[in-house]
Amino acid sequence: MRLLDRITGTRHPESGVAARAAGELRRALLGLGESDVPYVIRDGAAHDADLVAEWRIAEPAWQTFFIGSQLTHAVRIRMRLAEESHEVRAVEEQWEVERVGNPQRLRTSAEYSRGSGRTVSRRWSLRRGENGRLEATETFSFDSAQLTGPLRDTVLTSGWTWRGVIFGKL
Repeated sequence: MRLLDRITGTRHPESGVAARAAGELRRALLGLGESDVPYVIRDGAAHDADLVAEWRIAEPAWQTFFIGSQLTHAVRIRMRLAEESHEVRAVEEQWEVERVGNPQRLRTSAEYSRGSGRTVSRRWSLRRGENGRLEATETFSFDSAQLTGPLRDTVLTSGWTWRGVIFGKL
């Protein structure tokens, strides 16, 4: 794999896989959002793309005395189907917004990133088990690969290249 492909997250289909028509690939990608998944896939004209996949999730808020916190994640993948080269050019954008404080003095911070990457967030709670020992139980999980993986795999099995775009337009 070339270095630039590695940096951008570009993947090529297996050799010998025939490229499906752009319309078939579009229907297959839109079909991913029809099952019981936590994201939506829709027309991307409003975002200067052919298709857009979005996943927004808010971690459970926690409260300690009078101070609370909540973290909200948003992942958007804008895709352009380049039929002449059988490539799906994809830009992955991620946002995190954190709200900390009490209702009278709320502090908000935000972070934005663009390019291929993976965000994993987990929250655990501690409690005493039946044997009296502390046990950790996962109460929240977020992994952006649950969105990127199915999109990329559908593109590759359709004989198209998944090309990550970091700079410039789709």
